[in-house]
Amino acid sequence: MDGKALLIGLTLGAACATGVPAAQAPAKYEPTIESLDKHPLPDWYAGAKLGIFIHWGLYSVPGWAPLTHPDHDFSSNDYIKYDPYAEWYLNTVRVPGSPTEAYDREHYGPHHNYYQFAETFNKESKKWSPDAWAQTFKDAGARYVVLTSKHHEGFTLWPSTTPNPSPTLPLNARHAERDIVGDLTAAVNKTGMRMGLYYSGGYDWTFNTGPIEVNTDYETVKPQSEAYGKYANAQIHELIAKYHPAVLWNDIDWPKTGKALEVEADYYNAIPDGVIDDRFGIKHADFTSPEYEKLDTISAKKWEECRGLGRSFGYNRAEGDAETIAPGELIALLVDIVSKNGNLLLDVGPEADGTIPPVQMERLKTLGAWLKQNGEAIYDTAPWTHATSKSAEGDDLRFTRKGDDLYVTVLGKPKAGTLTIPDVPAKQGISVTQLGNERVELSPMVSPSVIRIILPAKLNGEYAYSFKLAGYLR
Repeated sequence: MDGKALLIGLTLGAACATGVPAAQAPAKYEPTIESLDKHPLPDWYAGAKLGIFIHWGLYSVPGWAPLTHPDHDFSSNDYIKYDPYAEWYLNTVRVPGSPTEAYDREHYGPHHNYYQFAETFNKESKKWSPDAWAQTFKDAGARYVVLTSKHHEGFTLWPSTTPNPSPTLPLNARHAERDIVGDLTAAVNKTGMRMGLYYSGGYDWTFNTGPIEVNTDYETVKPQSEAYGKYANAQIHELIAKYHPAVLWNDIDWPKTGKALEVEADYYNAIPDGVIDDRFGIKHADFTSPEYEKLDTISAKKWEECRGLGRSFGYNRAEGDAETIAPGELIALLVDIVSKNGNLLLDVGPEADGTIPPVQMERLKTLGAWLKQNGEAIYDTAPWTHATSKSAEGDDLRFTRKGDDLYVTVLGKPKAGTLTIPDVPAKQGISVTQLGNERVELSPMVSPSVIRIILPAKLNGEYAYSFKLAGYLR
């Protein structure tokens, strides 16, 4: 690569690091796309790379979904009937002939009402320790947390002062007895992480009379009444005013009667360094949010993949190790996403008492240990000129950069005693170390066109190995 090409690459990386061109934030945001688009992506979010998503609600009491659809083919004709998302329990239990309907009748009886789970949830959630959660997520290497303040079921995890007008919803099933949002916000903030909140604006099944039964129902069951728009608008303003979430993560859509532009402008005016996802149904967002999907190339726009550690976001007692992402695959996923200007929002699905399933805890601990050694190649980095490559020895490689330094991460154990990187142009006088083993400087062999690193007999760590080419970008 010549000097001009390298400069172009560095400029691209700088733009990708922020997601949008540098902008002068207005003194006050107005409810227009033009004004909202002036919001610069905060450095904290661009550099955070890893967040923890938490799906916790009444669905955590039964904690079950079928495993018959191992993929996430949302276009499948029978996806709704066999929905693997346990947090959709209320919808799936109402689909005639669904496995969830059969499970519910077997365990809770033929006349069971979903909202009876509120009594159990309120009792069990009193055992939950928000400080323990916060420490777990901090140890996993997360820099922010996003909690479901209200999922599609309509049950809120804070004592909302906005009354739900549904006449069929029992009083004790309208919100949690404990201020879960407040308790976790305080615990997360104490650790130095940022606290964000999810809100289901597109769906609220307390405003629907029937379930989604086929994929074509997705649009028809979005409540659009004036009453629902006012309700959603009032609740999300409660969350903004009371908890000051660093991330405002709406789901599905926003009711057309709910004044989405006003919501976003009010949010930015209250929390200028906050971020908003792309699910408000308007043409503005700080980041895009693919679900269980990756990108093939570097995106100039900041993005965030959300996915569960398993196939479900909510707790599913049917899932075990086989349904949970393998440690090496999880680490490779994070590295790949970061190399392409993304963040990973990794979900845990706790039980009703706040217990995180052991298999998920094990994955979090493994991820945290890896980041403790290799985080320098992840946090506060930007993409390089390209994200992926293969070594001459056959290793899968990912690139990130920070300042004058280039980082090369090998996904999996290196296949040989050397690492030959054909598309990293040769450069004399660079220093190469393995992260977590900085006392041993490696010997780069610089040929006319490539860099070959002589690896030590024993590498520190496992799953993926990051190497720092100090000063390579000078």
